Amino acid sequence: MSKIFGFGETVPGYEVPVLNEREVRAAAGILLVFAMMSFANAWFMGNFRPTKIFVIAFLIDFTIRLFINPKYSPSMIVGRFAVRNQAPEWTGAPQKRFAWAIGWGLAVTMLWLIVINNVIGPINMLVCATCLTLMFFESAFGICIGCKIYNAFSRRQAQHCAGGVCEVFTPHASQKVGAGGTAIVVAFFALIGVVGQQGFPAADALAQVAPSAPTGAAAGADDRCTPPAFAVAMGHAEKWKLHNNCK
Repeated sequence: MSKIFGFGETVPGYEVPVLNEREVRAAAGILLVFAMMSFANAWFMGNFRPTKIFVIAFLIDFTIRLFINPKYSPSMIVGRFAVRNQAPEWTGAPQKRFAWAIGWGLAVTMLWLIVINNVIGPINMLVCATCLTLMFFESAFGICIGCKIYNAFSRRQAQHCAGGVCEVFTPHASQKVGAGGTAIVVAFFALIGVVGQQGFPAADALAQVAPSAPTGAAAGADDRCTPPAFAVAMGHAEKWKLHNNCK
């Protein structure tokens, strides 16, 4: 019977406790989705209730990870289920604990600011942006920024990092970006920037009624600019008008 309190798994061949990186990334992705949803509600609709709920849930999840056992963290359990048929990728637990301690500290800060004191301002944006950045890099690229910070301050360097970045290895030729790849990316974003500067057929041009158009067409345009009941109910009336280019 496994012990309740602990951090990491003991796996033969690994001299330090380890965690399954696939579970960790899945859990980070799950939290990122809900974080983005709550952030969008606060930013676009001024509704901070989802953010407060998420902050409390995030803090509980990370408290379980750090002070009890990661295997009992709700997000890790769901992530474990999602990748249950994938071979585990073991990574060192010490650096993950340090990284999660950073996340826990950010969650405590958000609890104090938003949930307890109902503070709304730039400091919230900075803390939220930091959390989102950490979770995005973890889930999308498998890059643990907190683990890199761990290496900068710990005398004992991290072992068994995701993708083998802690160990010295020679990248395969296919892994190298090179000048050609860099040029392609730069050209792509330059092209998108040019496209973004171009004029597009204005949406309100579709609502303009030609002199010979029947009165019913004008009525149809007015109907389009009248927010439907569901948009009004969710406080989306002004956004509905904005998205339909109604002045």
